[in-house]
Amino acid sequence: MAGNLTRDEARERARLLTVESYTVELDLTTGEERFGSTTVIRFGSAEAGASTFVDLHGAVVREATLNGKALDPASYDAEKGRIPLPGLAAENELRVVADCAYSRSGEGLHRFVDPVDQSVYLYTQFETADAHRMYTCFDQPDLKATFQLDVTAPADWEVITNEAAETGENGEWHFLPTPEVSTYITALVAGPYHVVRDEYRREDGTVIPLGVFCRASLAEHLDADAIVDVTRQGFAYFEEVFGRPYPFAKYDQLFVPEFNAGAMENAGCVTFLEDYVFRSRVTDAAYERRAETILHEMAHMWFGDLVTMRWWDDLWLNESFATYMSVLCQAEATKWTGSWTTFANLMKAWAYRQDQLPSTHPISADIPDIRAVEVNFDGITYAKGASVLKQLVAYVGRDNFLEGVRHYFQRHAWGNTVLADLLGALEETSGRDLAAWSKEWLETAGTNTLRPEYEVDGDGNFSSFTVLQDAKADYPTLRSHRVAIGLYDRTAEGIVRRERVELDVVGARTEVAELVGRERPDLVLVNDDDLTYAKIRLDEHSLKTLVDGIGDIKDGLPRALCWSAAWDMTRDAEMATRDYIRLVVKGISGVTDISVTQTLLRQARTAVQQYADPAWREEGLRLMADTLSVLAREAEAGSDFQLAYVQAFAASAVTEEHLAFVRGLLDGSRPLDGLTVDTELRWALLRRLVVTGKAGEAEIDAEHERDRTAAGERHAAACKAAVPTAEAKAAAWERIVSGKLPNAVYRATFGGFVEPDQADLLVPYVDAYFAEVGRIWKEWSSDMSQTFAEVAYPFLVIEQSTVDRTESYIAEQRPPAALVRLLSEGRDGVARALRARAKDRSAG
Repeated sequence: MAGNLTRDEARERARLLTVESYTVELDLTTGEERFGSTTVIRFGSAEAGASTFVDLHGAVVREATLNGKALDPASYDAEKGRIPLPGLAAENELRVVADCAYSRSGEGLHRFVDPVDQSVYLYTQFETADAHRMYTCFDQPDLKATFQLDVTAPADWEVITNEAAETGENGEWHFLPTPEVSTYITALVAGPYHVVRDEYRREDGTVIPLGVFCRASLAEHLDADAIVDVTRQGFAYFEEVFGRPYPFAKYDQLFVPEFNAGAMENAGCVTFLEDYVFRSRVTDAAYERRAETILHEMAHMWFGDLVTMRWWDDLWLNESFATYMSVLCQAEATKWTGSWTTFANLMKAWAYRQDQLPSTHPISADIPDIRAVEVNFDGITYAKGASVLKQLVAYVGRDNFLEGVRHYFQRHAWGNTVLADLLGALEETSGRDLAAWSKEWLETAGTNTLRPEYEVDGDGNFSSFTVLQDAKADYPTLRSHRVAIGLYDRTAEGIVRRERVELDVVGARTEVAELVGRERPDLVLVNDDDLTYAKIRLDEHSLKTLVDGIGDIKDGLPRALCWSAAWDMTRDAEMATRDYIRLVVKGISGVTDISVTQTLLRQARTAVQQYADPAWREEGLRLMADTLSVLAREAEAGSDFQLAYVQAFAASAVTEEHLAFVRGLLDGSRPLDGLTVDTELRWALLRRLVVTGKAGEAEIDAEHERDRTAAGERHAAACKAAVPTAEAKAAAWERIVSGKLPNAVYRATFGGFVEPDQADLLVPYVDAYFAEVGRIWKEWSSDMSQTFAEVAYPFLVIEQSTVDRTESYIAEQRPPAALVRLLSEGRDGVARALRARAKDRSAG
């Protein structure tokens, strides 16, 4: 991995240094392994004669000069990625000439060769601290500076950075200098990219140049008009609500190969996972998700790029703010007006899951070093933080919140901040003291659970009504919640809300006098409208209504909240898995939101594979597949729901009849009216046949021959790892631990290796995992080693012995804290599955 900078080291370096500018020259024509990198840094020191260090990873240092005096290249510490800088002057100039390494792990400057046409594509990924894989720098967010790049590249390449090119002829590119930005949001993308250019024109006539890029072999699939439409909607919305123009000169969006994340907010040069260029038919849920990602990264241009956290303790604030604002913009400025329903069902489920792990942490986390933050891009940092920001908006008032944000941008533009700076601005505009709110919500960990408790008189009216709040003993904080309680009745039009009461829930018991005397409804929904961040439970009467008629709830958000409660109860072993599966099977046809539909079907498959009594698992899969095959036939031809049902059916098919239907869809002998069996669906159908032993290497190779693309290579790797034999698993494991696979193929191979239907074949890899994880954590890059620690963990070997093996490894080997976190999360997942299976077994 690149150097593991500590917070204390960063603070000392920030106290000592003021960085003025970087001039970086890159030569991308020197070969396939390394590129030339020459960096000149101008910076000041608060103490003449002091010493510090500069960051550079994986390089061959050819020359280093500080203030005209040569430094010994041998002083470069390659293991730590640092060059010592002794005897600083008040004003300094450092020049480093080095050969840096291209990456195949998605970190630093990544190099990819397109299997379609053998073209080379490059892009950077620098968050959290990988800029020093490409150029010499002080790689921490609070040492901002200007950056000016000169790049030599092949003559037929496009070269894109944070700023526009001043000149770019015959492969020689000279770029304008940036404003003062952090190293981690600088960027370089280069190669024969296909580009569509457009603009966003403001009402005053000024324009922001727009570019949408992808590999040439994907150009036919690039729907640039749709991407630009969302981009324009985002700019119009954010410039208005933030009260400040977009802070950079142009806005390029680049869909790049083998990307490790969803996207990255490089200033004016945003990179995206190229899976967002849809080469096959997808449902509207995928377009909704892409739009949210586009808007999330755009929000970062102000919150993150213009004003940047001082250190990674406040990563949550960057990501939570961007998440909240992207969903708000989506709901108010795009066609996806129901995006808060998607947020409630998808993002908050992620948050609740993360917040119940042993590694849970306060939203405002303690981040002692870079390795700690790299495992902190989690459901708390994104989804819980956004949920709490949504509640903060309700607490201080929307207008006050946005006015405070505008003050914050005005006061701290181009600077670095901490949480107190934002809260201070919000206190000014709202008049509220946020110290107690911050302590309660941002500085404590864990979830609360809210549940109704009531009594009913002889006439069927509430004689008492109380909201109970509890928390786990390890995280006992009881918080103040602003909630709505919805009363829902069965009617001829379905289950609809009769009445809504809004109140503050404080402490363990909150009496709700307003409801006394009201007729008991069929469904009581605590946290109606999803105002707060809390798990909810249903009373017995409401749960019966849910089981009998969840599909009859007419409005999407309350229906999503009920689904979320049922899923959480299943994960907490309060509802038997088979009851949850039956609930999904019975109610899925009534779900009218495609994003919620697909989320529920994914959750149901996870439940039956991991949480069901193994003796009932095949029956559960059969029940799902039987239902989905009927729904697929009955769905509107060519609709999103037809496609979603077919995809879920293929993932659950278990009987001979099911698999014959899968085979018939694949070879065309059993078509469905309106269903196009395109490239991605073909791979999904083949994958199920491979998993169940109905297809093998020959069929995989034939399909790969049809799809000689990077995506096809990944699908073939996954399918070969999913062949249900011990030999196939052994071969996949050897490829995984070799360290030779590029990041995307590595992840795809894992996807097939950890096939839930093949848990028995994974038993030998419990010991193999613990034999390798320490070495890999130490030797491999951060992203690759973290992926191994998480995905190779034997989470499908759901036995007490797996829990015991994990605990003994931690006790005996004393691994680094970040690795302990991932191991404890895996252990918790197995323990949770064991509890859920016991609950399901008792229900049988």
